[in-house]
Amino acid sequence: MSITDIAFPDIDALAPGDGPSFRRILVPISLAGDAAETLAVAARVCSSTSGVLRLLHVRVYDPPMGGYGRFYPQTLTEAAAVPERALPTIWAYGLTATTAVIHAPRGEVASAIAQHAAAWRADVIVMTRRPTLAIRRVLARSVPDQVMRKAHCPVLAVPPRRTITQNADG
Repeated sequence: MSITDIAFPDIDALAPGDGPSFRRILVPISLAGDAAETLAVAARVCSSTSGVLRLLHVRVYDPPMGGYGRFYPQTLTEAAAVPERALPTIWAYGLTATTAVIHAPRGEVASAIAQHAAAWRADVIVMTRRPTLAIRRVLARSVPDQVMRKAHCPVLAVPPRRTITQNADG
């Protein structure tokens, strides 16, 4: 068989039914103000696949100590407001989204996100990942890195937009 006898399919063209099926897109949000880039990426993915967005916030608590109950740094109202504050951004893209708040002990946020993604049957998780040194991510146990290891679906980590500050002189 010579080289001319081998046929290669057109690798740039997708056959019907091929390609990503990112129709259920989970977007964990810790602070609505820090999620602009992540929401923009999730909106592009969602609009290109006619998908469904879910904005998720994890209400962190400290485990009970000395017989006392859980300690939540956020009230239920504050926690519910985090994904709700991100809704106008999603609406600006002409999309709709559902919101959810889950509870997790401090240190188990990544597991909670991965479990929620599996329960909701997410096709992809889109989340913010702050730029840090690799060694610091390993030692500090970065939540996005842990989610990437624990999730049963792809995770798209979006760096926040760099802001350039200028002094008063220009």
